Amino acid sequence: MDSTASASLASLWDQVSGSQPDPDLWVVIATLVAALAVVVPHNVWRISRNAITIAHEGGHGLTALLTGRQLTGIRLHSDTSGLTVSRGKPHGLGMILTAAAGYTAPPLLGLGGAALLAVGHITLLLWLATALLIAMLVMIRNAYGALTVVLTGGTFLLVSWLAGPQVQAAFAYAVVWFLLVGGVRPAFELQAKRSRGGAGDSDADQLSRLTHVPAGLWLFLFHAVSLCSLIGGGRWLLEV
Repeated sequence: MDSTASASLASLWDQVSGSQPDPDLWVVIATLVAALAVVVPHNVWRISRNAITIAHEGGHGLTALLTGRQLTGIRLHSDTSGLTVSRGKPHGLGMILTAAAGYTAPPLLGLGGAALLAVGHITLLLWLATALLIAMLVMIRNAYGALTVVLTGGTFLLVSWLAGPQVQAAFAYAVVWFLLVGGVRPAFELQAKRSRGGAGDSDADQLSRLTHVPAGLWLFLFHAVSLCSLIGGGRWLLEV
């Protein structure tokens, strides 16, 4: 019995950690087009942006934990806004990194995903994403947020367990393209809001108060991270 269980676990680990063949170039291009189709049109973006918010708030939460802060909860709202609350010193490096992690998390997750896909770790990418979503669900503190994370995590779980290799590859590439492309738009939206006098308590403004560095420079950082991630990650994805 023990040997059978060990063999099953070893087989499962080999499946997860092993590499899978790259999809055809037309699949990579098609998933890029699909990502653009859910990011560029405003009406569709109002829905798909919820997934970027999950990554945004997850970035705040994970960084808070990694820097020694106490994460008390995450809320996701139907207007695609979110709120991550952590306890600790209201200043210092930990608070700065936590505040900076929101807008940079989606494109950096996309870049990391592109790096995994570039070496054929499609299954590992899907399992890691599922694990992160399950961990995030524990910290969700409102019903809409829980529903959003459950639906997203459930989709990853179903694809990971039930779909064939070709469907898994297409899904993984679509997700990574979406994070890379969708990670660019929020910084531009924030810049537009600030130009109209809104978003006075945005991440950029909080960082400005924490560091005494103009909010515009933090916006520049958000743009630089998202655009560089898109360029770098895109090159990896297209080298099939």
